[in-house]
Amino acid sequence: MSAAAVPVISVRGIEKSYRALRVLSGIDLEVQRGTVFALLGSNGAGKTTLVRILSTLLRADAGAASIDGLDVAEQPAAVREAISLTGQFAAVDERLSGRENLVLIARLRHLRSPGAIADDLLARFSLTDAGGRKASTYSGGMRRRLDIAMSLIGNPSVIFLDEPTTGLDPEARQEVWQTVRDLAAGGTTVLLTTQYLEEAEQLADRIAILHRGRIIVDGTLGELRQLLPRPTVEYVEKQPTLEDVFFALTGENAADTDSDTTASQN
Repeated sequence: MSAAAVPVISVRGIEKSYRALRVLSGIDLEVQRGTVFALLGSNGAGKTTLVRILSTLLRADAGAASIDGLDVAEQPAAVREAISLTGQFAAVDERLSGRENLVLIARLRHLRSPGAIADDLLARFSLTDAGGRKASTYSGGMRRRLDIAMSLIGNPSVIFLDEPTTGLDPEARQEVWQTVRDLAAGGTTVLLTTQYLEEAEQLADRIAILHRGRIIVDGTLGELRQLLPRPTVEYVEKQPTLEDVFFALTGENAADTDSDTTASQN
């Protein structure tokens, strides 16, 4: 098996219960290197619990998992060096500027040239013009982009994004989606948890649906669509979505929200 074919994330039989409440009931999944894997499920399905186990913040009751060949339970320190976790809410220090947040994380990781690392990430995430401003002045999308940029310091091979667009408006959500696409294009492996069907459809190379603690289906979007009966062909008038209306009325579109949001904040 070639190196590219070896899964960077491997999960076998993971179980987790909180007293009488079983949250995960034997989870199996694999994530290939350089792909976006979406774990889709409603609130309480167990998505965050699984991410916490994979990121060494929680210990499973049974089963095994590895990240980049490192056993999550037996080699937690090494696993933490290989991954990064971005939670549901941006973990930036709003009293610091965007650049200061990045420099701080680089110093905590004992990396050389923290200023250069910060400047490179500001440019990569289209935050250079806002880098000197306090993070408290950032829009929701900018704050989330800064949070993801902070998580990439140290070049982790895997990044976990747990509900990354929760609470964001349509413009900010589009910004984050483009950021995830850019990460994947750059070779980063992304495991994304979400309860938004459109988010998984837009971003994921592969999708697993987690329901009541079990993976009930795992495949590409095309493979998942084939599970349903062939549709009958009907001609109907397509109604615009609320998102279509929003961007039409504001005079913006998904492609230019990144630059427009940054400009509006300056």
